[in-house]
Amino acid sequence: MEKGTVKDITFYSHSLKEELDLLIYIPANYSPLYEYNILITSDGRDYFQLGGIPRLADELIDDYIIENVIIVGVPYKDAADRRRKYIPSGDQFEAYMRFLAHELVPYLDEEFTTHQMGSGRTLMGDSMAATISLLTALHYPNIFGKAILQSPYVDEHVLQTVRDAKSPDLLATYHTIGLRENEVRFPNNPVAKDFLTPNRAMHDLFVERGIETFYEEVDGDHTWKTWKPDLKRALTKILGS
Repeated sequence: MEKGTVKDITFYSHSLKEELDLLIYIPANYSPLYEYNILITSDGRDYFQLGGIPRLADELIDDYIIENVIIVGVPYKDAADRRRKYIPSGDQFEAYMRFLAHELVPYLDEEFTTHQMGSGRTLMGDSMAATISLLTALHYPNIFGKAILQSPYVDEHVLQTVRDAKSPDLLATYHTIGLRENEVRFPNNPVAKDFLTPNRAMHDLFVERGIETFYEEVDGDHTWKTWKPDLKRALTKILGS
């Protein structure tokens, strides 16, 4: 099996007014003669290191299970940076969405031969990174046509955004939540958070609004022990050849 390459790219975002260190997985079979799907992951370093997504993509592409794809990881700096960019109350939330849609996508379309349509672009994330992935796809339905959502953080703002989405029929999602995510605990916060109930409500909204979705409540919790084993199916469902 041939292995793709991972490049480290420093990218300056005018929307965010900062430099971002991107990870870009380029499959071994890359050729400018063919068009490639784009998968953009927030929590990017986690997906590349904890999720092992480059190796998984190598296997799935080599076995003709998924279509050719270039994967871009957008890492966060720290927990505070993550909150500022990934949830609606963050002061960089809208700027981060603009970066994804109006800076990163044009850069990728220029650097690589890509499917320059929404159906060829997927956003992916876990927890809050899944939240920004979903809301960006809903905000820019003609730019992003697919989203992989692993245990997304869902509050009333997120649910209302789904209710108000203008083109829900343009979006296809892969959506999973762990059955043990009814009491999620975070460091330095003694109050447990229920992720399971609002995710069930969001799934119902997806169905009601006509969003194409694969949904499953898996036997897992809010950690990479649950998300990593789920990645193969997620990529296969969304990028299956």
